[in-house]
Amino acid sequence: MSNGTMSNGTIDRGAALATRPVNELFAAWQTRGDRHAREQLVRRYLPLANKLAYRYRGPHEPIDDLKQVASMGLVKAIDRFDTSRGITFQSFAVPTILGELKRYFRDCGWVVHVPRRVQELSLKVDQAQRELTARTGRPPSFQEVAGFLEVPVEDVLEALDAGHAHKPLSFEAPTEGDDESSRLGDSLGEIDASFERIELGATIAQAAEQLTEREKRVLALRFIEDRTQSEIAREIGVSQMQVSRILRSSLDRLAAAAADPVDL
Repeated sequence: MSNGTMSNGTIDRGAALATRPVNELFAAWQTRGDRHAREQLVRRYLPLANKLAYRYRGPHEPIDDLKQVASMGLVKAIDRFDTSRGITFQSFAVPTILGELKRYFRDCGWVVHVPRRVQELSLKVDQAQRELTARTGRPPSFQEVAGFLEVPVEDVLEALDAGHAHKPLSFEAPTEGDDESSRLGDSLGEIDASFERIELGATIAQAAEQLTEREKRVLALRFIEDRTQSEIAREIGVSQMQVSRILRSSLDRLAAAAADPVDL
């Protein structure tokens, strides 16, 4: 029986608080620490917090997370509000809640460091794009967004580019296609052939140390200066046949060295 009485008493009190003026609820919370009055204030102004959270909704942040941040801002506003200042609670609560949302995006919503000015502009650009799209039925141009926000087009482009740093895709993210096991990282990058050329060049350079000065000279004239065998023959004072033999012998030795560099 006592439980029923307590339950009914709590319900009756909650109903009574729901009809009391806001200033009386604040007085009950601030002077007597009445948590029921505080809870009633939160319930009364929660729609305002949610409305502000929807301002920042977008593809990168779940709306439930934004509502939670806005609710925390609402509670802070209730705890900090000074009724003696002669302003309405809503006038005090709105900038407090918006401050919490902006702080959330600045501190938690960005994976890499982006200047605060660009972070805030990125949010404004996102909001402007949604609003202009709702008005015209099509995505707005960069110039239209810049005109709407009264900022240079260059700033809009910088904000859009910075937006990619907000929630970059993971290399493990699945890619579109028939293969469900395919990941984004599988489609990025390629084998750099220059590494193989560098390794081969180092091997050949080491093998070239085994060649005579004349053999090195003949190879340089043929493959670096692109001279013909007859021109090389005249240059070093031998027959064209000898030049051909020198080239073949030198290339065979370099090829063998490249195939089995350990023997060098």
